[in-house]
Amino acid sequence: MSFTPNQLTTLSLALLALGLIIAAGALIAAELRRTRSGQVIGRALRRDTTTAIDLKKPLEVESEAPQRADIELPFHWLDSRIGRTLVADEDRRLIDQCGFASKRTQLIFLVARLLLAFLLPAIVYFTWKSDQTERTVLLVLAAAFVVGFMAPKWVLGRIASGRRERISRELPLFVDLLKLLQGVGLSLDQSLQIMADDFSHVLRVLGHELTLANRQYSQGRTREHSLYRLATLHGNEDLRGLVSLLVQVDRHGGAVQEPLRIFGERLRERRRSEMKERIGKITVKMTAVMVSTLLPALVIVAAGPGFIAVFHALGSVAK
Repeated sequence: MSFTPNQLTTLSLALLALGLIIAAGALIAAELRRTRSGQVIGRALRRDTTTAIDLKKPLEVESEAPQRADIELPFHWLDSRIGRTLVADEDRRLIDQCGFASKRTQLIFLVARLLLAFLLPAIVYFTWKSDQTERTVLLVLAAAFVVGFMAPKWVLGRIASGRRERISRELPLFVDLLKLLQGVGLSLDQSLQIMADDFSHVLRVLGHELTLANRQYSQGRTREHSLYRLATLHGNEDLRGLVSLLVQVDRHGGAVQEPLRIFGERLRERRRSEMKERIGKITVKMTAVMVSTLLPALVIVAAGPGFIAVFHALGSVAK
C-alpha cells in the first residue's frame, strides 16, 4: 500500500498531535497527583497546628486549603530539565531586563513558546493551500516552528532594547536630580528614596529599579548588594560607574556633589560625541538618498532646456 506525499504529511502531523496529547495528559496527571499530595500534606500540617493552638476551629482551616491550592501555579515546571531548556538563563535575564522579574512571567513565557511553536505550523498547514512538493511543505512547516518558538524571545528582546535606550536617556536626569537632592542636605538613602517615590513618573525605568533596590535595602541587604541588579542587569557602563560611586560614598562617606558634577559633565560629553557620530552616519546615509532623489530633479531642471534645444536643432536639420 503506497501513500501520497500529502497523506504522509497528514499522517505525520496526526501522529505528532497524538504524541503531544499523550504528553499533555501525562503532565496533567502528574500535576494532579502533585496537587493532591500537596493538599494532603498541607491539610495534615494545618490540622496539627490548629490542634496545638485551638481545638475548636479545625474545619475552618481545612476549608481554606482547597482555595489556596486552586490558585497555585505549576512553578516547578521552570526547575525541571525541560523548563531549563525552554527558559534558559539568557531568557530569564531578558525577562528581568524587561521589568517582569517574577516566576509568573517566566511561566507565561514557557507556555507561550510551546503554544506558538506548535500552533503556528498547524495554522500554516491548514490555511496554506498550494500544490507544492513535500520538501517545500516540510521546509515551510519547519520555518513556522522556528518562528513560533523564537517569537516570544524576539518580542522580549525588543522590549529590553527599548528599556536600555530609555535608561541612557534617563541617566543624565538621574545624576542631576541626585546632585540637587544632595545639595539641599539630604542623605544618600533619603535621596534615593525620594527619587524612587516622587520622580518615578519621570524616571520610569530607573525609578522602578530604584524601588526594588530600596526594598532590598530596607529588608537588611547592604547598599552594594541592593544596587547590584541596577549595575549589572542592563549592561550600561555609565550606570555601573555611577553605582560604584554611590557604593563608595555609602561605604566611606564624604561629599558626593563634586564627583556627581564631574560624572555628569563626562556623561554629557560622551553623549555629545555620540550625537556627533550619529549625525555623521546620518549624513553619509542621506548622501545616497540625495543622489537617488534630488540629482535626477536637478538634471531635469538644469539640463532640460539644453536637451530641448538640441532636439529642436536636430529636428530643423532633418527638415
